[in-house]
Amino acid sequence: MTAATPSAAVRQHPSRARVLTRAVPALLLVALAVTGPLIAPEAIDKPVTMPYGTPDSAAALGGDLLGRDVLSRLLAGGAPLIATALAIAVLVTSAATVLGILAALRPRLGRWLERAADLAILLPAVLGIMLIALAWPGGGRLAVGAAATVLGIPYAVRVVAAAAAPVAATGYVETAAAGGERLWYLMAREVLPNLRATLLALFGLRFVEGVYVVSVAAFLQLGPQPPEADWALMIRENAPGIMLNPWAVAAPCLAIGLLAVSVNLAADALAPARPTPEAPL
Repeated sequence: MTAATPSAAVRQHPSRARVLTRAVPALLLVALAVTGPLIAPEAIDKPVTMPYGTPDSAAALGGDLLGRDVLSRLLAGGAPLIATALAIAVLVTSAATVLGILAALRPRLGRWLERAADLAILLPAVLGIMLIALAWPGGGRLAVGAAATVLGIPYAVRVVAAAAAPVAATGYVETAAAGGERLWYLMAREVLPNLRATLLALFGLRFVEGVYVVSVAAFLQLGPQPPEADWALMIRENAPGIMLNPWAVAAPCLAIGLLAVSVNLAADALAPARPTPEAPL
């Protein structure tokens, strides 16, 4: 006979302190990125120092390749990147959730979806981004976001389908199906609530991937274009002068890294913890 201790029940749900500790950095960074353009000390296109000027009273983080204030461009460049990555994560996670659960509940359809996903996965991500972005009228950030969404869905569908398959095979789902419940009801009320941890983790990973995809695209001269203020674009533009003013490259690199880590920590904190088995008494 076994007995569950109170600590076992507590471990099944993330504590409020744990959630706040891990989510606050991400929320603060997002809030700073959103309000950054309002508190930037200088205009993002205004030269305030010499090209690649070192930090001084006129520019706290020095100047970029054109002598523009790095701090002002850093504050103004986060919101577009975060918005693009957030849109990618939401679209990919939503589409994968619907298709993955549908594949688990309808195995015959699921086999076709998995085969289609396998074929799409064979296309190298960088090549796919270049093909879609270059073929898109006007290119730009929207083209990179669309490419990242299209290429991210096949991977995500496989993850959701694998997590939903055991849930779809449980007795209560089979009972509901035998009782005549409609497909949308089974998807939304029976399977979806049991995939919270998987979907939160998937959302965090897709968000981080979106940040990295936009950053890589900037190095390939795709996506955002000068004179737009964007963290990824700042890295590519100022790389030649990294020895003259390291902050012009280090500051956006640190911002991107901190954003990726904090969002993943927040998603992990919001996911329900797995209960720890108790020793038999």
